[in-house]
Amino acid sequence: MGDFMDLDRHDFELDELVARIKENDNRLIALQVPEGLKMQALEMMDEIESETSAKVVLAADPCYGACDLVHDKMSMMGVELVAHMGHSQMNIDSGMPTQFIDVTYDGDPELTPILPFLEAHRNMAIKRKEDQNSKDDMSDEQAKERFLDAVGRLAPLSDTKLGLVGSIQHLHLLPEFHDRLEKAGFDVTIPIGGARLSFPGQVLGCNYSGDDPSIGHYLFLGSGDFHPIGLVLHTGKPLAMLDPYTGDAEEMSLERIERILRQRFGLIMSCGDAQSFGILIGEKPGQMRRSLALKMKRMLENHGKKGYLLALEHVGPDLIDFYPVDAFVNTACPRIAIDDAIRYRKPLITPFELEVALGEKKWETGYMFDEIP
Repeated sequence: MGDFMDLDRHDFELDELVARIKENDNRLIALQVPEGLKMQALEMMDEIESETSAKVVLAADPCYGACDLVHDKMSMMGVELVAHMGHSQMNIDSGMPTQFIDVTYDGDPELTPILPFLEAHRNMAIKRKEDQNSKDDMSDEQAKERFLDAVGRLAPLSDTKLGLVGSIQHLHLLPEFHDRLEKAGFDVTIPIGGARLSFPGQVLGCNYSGDDPSIGHYLFLGSGDFHPIGLVLHTGKPLAMLDPYTGDAEEMSLERIERILRQRFGLIMSCGDAQSFGILIGEKPGQMRRSLALKMKRMLENHGKKGYLLALEHVGPDLIDFYPVDAFVNTACPRIAIDDAIRYRKPLITPFELEVALGEKKWETGYMFDEIP
């Protein structure tokens, strides 16, 4: 989120929170804020404390999303209400009163710079739709090429619509942009995802359930490449990005996605001979996939290999690298393996990648991104 952001242009909806604190006569509340907005947290704390008789504790641990709830620790501290800022509510019961606070940003980027990307991507989608019927039996080599094919030509398209998505603070722009893009000649859809996604057009780092075969390419309104990388890896569809903070237009380059896939390919190959694995279980309420971890342990045992279950709240190289295992399988936040792979000395792979390494899944299905439904 860089320093260029005009912080005054963020709108934090604190009125409802203030009203709720007064109504309940809360004395101690916790504020949880995503990383990019932490520098403004003290300002928000001042505002809440001056308007109410509550004291505010900032949950200052890293916060990567709405799955990252801190309620257990906060209730031990005597906190009565958690205000969760800038993420939407997920289908997770935190067992404690929670107020999800919307953050909107009033940037309004110009459409013109993005149009050439969108036109090129629509042409790619049209060609892909026409070519999809010419499939032959594949050799193993071709199957591995398919795995590396960043535009994942495997998923059949029923149409070539433009899917319009955004990160949470820009979702209010989508209806307006839908109309502008239709005027510019595109057939636009705002995808609606599953239970983890609260709003149409929303993407999370771990869930892309809004994708469907009628969407041929995407436009993402937001900054940073965290969501775009996940969206392209998951859907195998071209994606353009328009940043409401700067007005910059670009595309998620296929070279970049292919580089990530080659890295994943290398890690899978290097796990073929591994005998022992650390299986990471995330302790955060929205990331705890215990049954998936147990399934991975059973699968390893069926192949005569060892799997050790390791539960952690935060996953980092200094917390796991020293265990005497050959590799790690990550069932915590799906993004850890993809975004941070280079920081770990030993291979850190996803459950799907383990299945490919053990021969349980075939290369030619293309790359499947790990997600939490």
